[in-house]
Amino acid sequence: MSAPVTDPAAHFIAGHFVAEGTLTDSVNPADDSVVGQAHAGSADLVGQAARAARETFFRTAWSASPRQRAQALYEFADRLEAAREEIADLVVAENGKLRREALGETMGAISEARYYAGLARGIRGTMQEVMPGQMSLFHREAAGVAAIIVPWNAPVTLLVRSLAPALAAGCTCVIKPAMQTPLVHARIMRCLADCPSLPAGVVNSVNESGIEVGQAMVASPDIDLISFTGSSATGKAIMAGAAPTLKRVGLELGGKAPAVIFDDADLDQAVKELTYGALNMAGQICVAAARFVVHERVAPAFEEKIVAAFRAVRTGPGSDPASGMGALIDRANQKRLMALIEQAGDEGELILRGAPLEQGAFLTPTLFRIDDVSSSLVQEELFGPIVSIETFADEAEAIAKANATRYGLAASVFTRDMGRAMRASRAIRAGTVWLNSHLRLFAEGETGGYGQSGLGRLHGIEGLYDFMETKHIYMEQGVL
Repeated sequence: MSAPVTDPAAHFIAGHFVAEGTLTDSVNPADDSVVGQAHAGSADLVGQAARAARETFFRTAWSASPRQRAQALYEFADRLEAAREEIADLVVAENGKLRREALGETMGAISEARYYAGLARGIRGTMQEVMPGQMSLFHREAAGVAAIIVPWNAPVTLLVRSLAPALAAGCTCVIKPAMQTPLVHARIMRCLADCPSLPAGVVNSVNESGIEVGQAMVASPDIDLISFTGSSATGKAIMAGAAPTLKRVGLELGGKAPAVIFDDADLDQAVKELTYGALNMAGQICVAAARFVVHERVAPAFEEKIVAAFRAVRTGPGSDPASGMGALIDRANQKRLMALIEQAGDEGELILRGAPLEQGAFLTPTLFRIDDVSSSLVQEELFGPIVSIETFADEAEAIAKANATRYGLAASVFTRDMGRAMRASRAIRAGTVWLNSHLRLFAEGETGGYGQSGLGRLHGIEGLYDFMETKHIYMEQGVL
């Protein structure tokens, strides 16, 4: 960005921007400059937002008006598209990712909004005659007030992929944006505020500066369900916090995606895909390729190629078109990842050591060999440009290693053998398995996790169902 943002990011409640709360700085991780400020939220503001959403849900025809919901989502998509360059600039400034990644994320959110606008008019129930004259009607209806908790790593897409299906289903919403990207979020709220078909109170948002807002949302009796994207540890805390009010929870959590490279794989294709799949967003994405599980016969050749590819990636500011990988989200994460690199050198063998740059929260890519799958370096999500290389001797060992962690969000398989590709993709316990590619995400294709990678699905038709209830209405002929 060429200049700081002058207006602090406000909350958005009942159709109005609310400038209340202590001002906090939003910092550019590429150069530590202050991009702008945001008003911090509170439990009281969450209460106001939740009540506004609940009153709107029950006192307006929003949940029973699919054409209005579709029109509102089309208007939202149009306004996002008109502001896409400004939004992308804000993502670069607050998040540190590459400009092309930020623009791609924004375009993905526009696609998501239009996809669910189309689905909004196609929601249908079913009917069954269980006995002569005995009719069961099954009606799909909105689940109520949805809380959406958004992470910092993709603040546009990961908001819209929950918000769009929630609105299409007929829910009203309360959003908590990430405290690292409040200015991006405020710009998106302005797009929503400009949608004439969207009633006031359908979408509400409260900024966060710690944990108070999130905890208040989870505990609120006025909120019926939670859609959360983030770490598995936080997801577990949300489940526990939601238990007293028996909220439904949809969770997309951590990942440790293995990329299995068989001995018949096209290594050049694998290296191209996995350089992108591992280093996109500086590895700060839950479906990033985090483990290269390679057949021992081709491991030396693969290592040589992948080291050269990683070394060729230029780390630098997201605003620089010559950069191949942007900044980490902040200095704290840079320090955390540098400690993990030292651990990788102790527990494995570093074949490419990452290093910080002179300025900003940057870290060049790291590759290390490791044999011990029980190591925390293999078992835990590192969330950065640090990738392990493990070897296997046969297909059974490959599958066992791919399934060796508690996560099951995504994986990829590289082979020219279609039979092997299908066997492996079925055997790997992950919500998404890419064949001879990695990191392909789009509105039409459901994503979600096995194990401790989460509950429910986002994107696609099933993403809509996570925000709906099925009601059974029974009737008998001649009784009414």
